[in-house]
Amino acid sequence: MKFTLSWLRDHLETDADVAHVAEAMTNAGLEVEHVHDPSAKLAAFSVAKIVEAVQHPNADRLRVCQVDTEDGRLEIVCGAPNARAGLTTVYAPIGAYIPGTGITLEPRPVRGVVSHGMLCSAKELELSEESDGILELPGDLPVGARVAEVFGAEPVIDFEVTPNRPDWLGVAGIARDLAAAGLGRLKTPAVEAVPGRFPCPLAIRLDAPDACPMFAGRLIRGVKNGPSPEWLQKRLRAVGLRPISALVDVTNYLSLDRCRPLHVYDAAKLVGTTIVARQGQHAPHGDERLIALDGKTYDVGPQMCVIADADGERPIGLGGVMGGESTAVSDATTEVFVEAAWFDPIRTAETGRALGLFSDAQYRFARGVDPGFVVPGLELATRLILELCGGEPSEVVVAGAAPAPPTAFAFDPAYVHQLSGLSIGREGVIEILQRLGFEVAGHGAALVVQPPTWRRDVEGPADLVEEVARIAGFAALPSTPLPEVAPDPAGVLTLRQNRIRTARRAMAALGWQETVGWSFTSRRNAELFGGGDPALVLANPIASELDTMRPSALPGLIEACRRNADRGFPDCALFEIGPVFDGPKPADQRTVIAAVLAPHPPRSWAGEAGDPLFQLKGDLVALLETLEAPTGALQIVQGSTSSWWRPGRSARLQLGPRTVIAEFGQLHPRVLKAMGADERLFGFELFVEAIPEPKRKATKTRPAADLSPLMPLTRDFAFVTTADMAAGELVRAVQSADKTLIEAVRVFDVYAGPGVPEGAKSVAVEVVIQPRDKTLTEAEIEALSARIVAAAGKAGATLRG
Repeated sequence: MKFTLSWLRDHLETDADVAHVAEAMTNAGLEVEHVHDPSAKLAAFSVAKIVEAVQHPNADRLRVCQVDTEDGRLEIVCGAPNARAGLTTVYAPIGAYIPGTGITLEPRPVRGVVSHGMLCSAKELELSEESDGILELPGDLPVGARVAEVFGAEPVIDFEVTPNRPDWLGVAGIARDLAAAGLGRLKTPAVEAVPGRFPCPLAIRLDAPDACPMFAGRLIRGVKNGPSPEWLQKRLRAVGLRPISALVDVTNYLSLDRCRPLHVYDAAKLVGTTIVARQGQHAPHGDERLIALDGKTYDVGPQMCVIADADGERPIGLGGVMGGESTAVSDATTEVFVEAAWFDPIRTAETGRALGLFSDAQYRFARGVDPGFVVPGLELATRLILELCGGEPSEVVVAGAAPAPPTAFAFDPAYVHQLSGLSIGREGVIEILQRLGFEVAGHGAALVVQPPTWRRDVEGPADLVEEVARIAGFAALPSTPLPEVAPDPAGVLTLRQNRIRTARRAMAALGWQETVGWSFTSRRNAELFGGGDPALVLANPIASELDTMRPSALPGLIEACRRNADRGFPDCALFEIGPVFDGPKPADQRTVIAAVLAPHPPRSWAGEAGDPLFQLKGDLVALLETLEAPTGALQIVQGSTSSWWRPGRSARLQLGPRTVIAEFGQLHPRVLKAMGADERLFGFELFVEAIPEPKRKATKTRPAADLSPLMPLTRDFAFVTTADMAAGELVRAVQSADKTLIEAVRVFDVYAGPGVPEGAKSVAVEVVIQPRDKTLTEAEIEALSARIVAAAGKAGATLRG
């Protein structure tokens, strides 16, 4: 929204300059984006008079002029056809920057004659889009007068309008808030009705009252259209609008001055005697079409508001958006029908988005203009048209009624201090609200406040506190420090938060890269990963492929791996920490640490370094140990109940028969094919809340390392087990033989074949023995070995002979 200082002073009596106005606007919550001062770019230019103009000796189209300037009489070469003796024009000295051409003047010869400046056209000063020669100014202007003052150039304030304040889209609304803030006195004149001289020959019918609840209009005959007066053209140009004609300029001016969009129809071009506001219709060969004022043809949808003549048959405009070319006014217009209506904001916004058509009227109607200013806006337009174009007005015809005003509600002025800390008293609160246009009734604390029709965003007491606070000035809000709270010795983070931080660092240290993905996925992906609950489908998704709350974090990681592979980076190790959803209730949300591995190492003569599945399992177990999970008590259960894991290449880590800590393995090729990904991906999902709390209280400091000064030793054992016995069971059995001395047990060979009974296998393990208090004797080592063999025997394994 743009406006000039002189325009603001039509509504606000103030001596404040543009800097103080901008500061007051910012303090009152109106975010000023830019103050453009056109006088700055015209500062170097002054009025000059040509004394003599003779033909250039070396050029047919150039003239050598003697010019009286503020710097004395100078010789200036000029190529304009209207350069002549006695002409008063604009002079630019050497060193001046010409805004229309982007050049800085330098003294240089022009066909052998040095020009000591430049005589300027309106286009070169960006005062007009076109010009046929240098500017011709009134002859009574003194030499040396500043051009900025001659043309009345003044600063333009540009500020951002929030969606809830359409009243700021009119200069009168801005003046109201600044007057309430104490910058001056509001002097917006009241609107006086213009009596009609004859009945309006046109009727109005509302066939879509939901789209257009109220429509007012009147006919003005005997008008003479043409260029608008200089003051109106200058005001429109200052804010970036091109003057068109007096009738059109009046509607544009009132849209900016009072936030009251209007439209004018050439009454001679209307068909029939009834103007109809209806919804779009389906024509026999598709949707009906409208050629709008911008010259483009638009397909009118059935949910759009259409203004039509010929008893509703011919569309002549899109309600609240743009009129049609068929009824546009011109210089030949002598009868005009003026429209003032109130259109549904949501429907107007949807129409603009659907058609890609965003006019000044659409911008205002989509935010909700003042429904109480429909008829007054029509009266104001009538008075301006009669003043500029003459004519005779008909009586006003109105169809429908304005929407109900905002609901009044009770308000206690003490709530201002309670909510904001401001102490301005009951009378101060009432005075601010009344200045803003609110009606206040009642006594003491039992006030009843009625918001004005232009403030439909005010719905309760908290909104009024905000209004009082911004007008009183946010700088006046007291600064009260929060009470000190003793820090928790255990830290401010919960166990879950600490584990997430620890997991993030641990995974990065293991070589994984973190991703941050959406908590949504497509319904198709959700069904692949056990989702599909209709309660998890979003009513307003941010994208069509993100329409469901995710039941697993794996789909996002798989798609990330696919995108990397499509761009030439197939070797990925990605993880994400975030929520997954088993249902719509808060209790159905879980936090997971998910990872997907896409192994594509460089080709080597030595082949692939181990099975990626075991590499993945090793990183998962290492992560669990870092998170202080009871890894020694975990059970590995072959297979998974989840259908997205490949059978025989997946497992679960459990605590007991019910508590699943993690699932890991190779992802099912069927699922990967459906997602368009590599058919060889591995992954895991670790459920953070399922990890039991450690027995010791978590602290920020780690316990001291328990390191033995003695050298460890190793012993190898080969055990014969049944073919279906998990190696992990044997490892746990061996570790249980002596938890103090046995530091680690590692499987280094699995064999099945000659020398091993059928249906059995040989599992070789390396046992790392760490002495604690003294070096172990041979007898003690043999005794420990016997305990290891005995423990393995209890698990069903026998020492291989």
